[in-house]
Amino acid sequence: MTQARPRVALGTVLREWGRIGCIGFGGPPTHIALLRRRCVEDRKWLDATEFEDAVAACNLLPGPASTQLAIFCAWRVRGRLGALVGGAAFIVPGLVLILGLAALFLAGSPPPWVKGAGAGAGAGVAAVAVHAASGLIPASWHRAAGPGSRLRWSIYVLAGGVAAALLGPWLVLVLLACGLTEVVVQRPGAGPGPVAALPLLGTVGGGVAWVALKVGALSYGGGFVIVPLMQSDAVHRYHWMTPAQFLEAVALGQITPGPVVQTVAVVGYAAAGLGGGLLAAVVAFAPSFAFVLLGAHRFNRLRADARVRAFLDGAGPAAIGAILGSAVPLALALTRPWQYAVLAGSAILLLLLRRGVVPTLLVAAAVGVVVTSYS
Repeated sequence: MTQARPRVALGTVLREWGRIGCIGFGGPPTHIALLRRRCVEDRKWLDATEFEDAVAACNLLPGPASTQLAIFCAWRVRGRLGALVGGAAFIVPGLVLILGLAALFLAGSPPPWVKGAGAGAGAGVAAVAVHAASGLIPASWHRAAGPGSRLRWSIYVLAGGVAAALLGPWLVLVLLACGLTEVVVQRPGAGPGPVAALPLLGTVGGGVAWVALKVGALSYGGGFVIVPLMQSDAVHRYHWMTPAQFLEAVALGQITPGPVVQTVAVVGYAAAGLGGGLLAAVVAFAPSFAFVLLGAHRFNRLRADARVRAFLDGAGPAAIGAILGSAVPLALALTRPWQYAVLAGSAILLLLLRRGVVPTLLVAAAVGVVVTSYS
């Protein structure tokens, strides 16, 4: 990452990153592909090696990796101001859309078709969780190649799965414990490393801000790990949402463009209206901006830091287990018999027929509309 930084106009950053924010349906794989096409292939603002290094470094950080990558690429072409403008342009289109949908789905008396669409899409969410975790398993298993590594990998996955299914908000402690355990087991070289600061990220408490902070600063392994981090707080602890409404929120986060983490904005909206939704989004994305603005010039060192890599060797598998485990409470939240049929159909589409998440949830929503129209 020592290449001379290109100087790109802020208007160009706003336009290009805003376009990605508008068309970025499909989650991190889509975001990464769009950023690579724009920054490496079309405009040649970054070379391929630097871009791949940035992807790897962002995956070592807690929080939404594709959002951090978007902010980093904007920082690379226009400095800190560019990072702020590009990051906001990437996030805001999806945020506006998801808050608008939240107002529709969480209204006191939404139209019957809205209720049906929400019930149908929500029924497929547990299958989406399994699909998301299954996509992460091969690479994570391949990395666990040392003596005893795969046994520990299996234990971490199991621990994350049990924690997500049973412990709710305490899942964060299990993720941290698995990561720190692996740091001790591997005993990488001495010296201060970023891992030492990670437990300090959870010091802010209370309501929407605390839930959003956990989502933005303590989620490892991809956007879907936010589900068990939010569900217990939003549904059971604070009672902001019913289980069915939470399923709808997760579905909205999957079918809208931009970062999946924007699901937290729906939770904030349910808690305190538009102000709560905006607060949740600001708090959830603030760590991503901070990581890049304060540490982007150290991304090469981050990749080489043995402590960070060891921590992710433990926290990463636990996060995969957490995503798998989140499917249990998501499935248990279903209340109508036909929703289980939709769940089974969604699993077939995603896991056997390899269809995309967005089309699958749209089909599930359409089924919900049809079923409720004739019941």
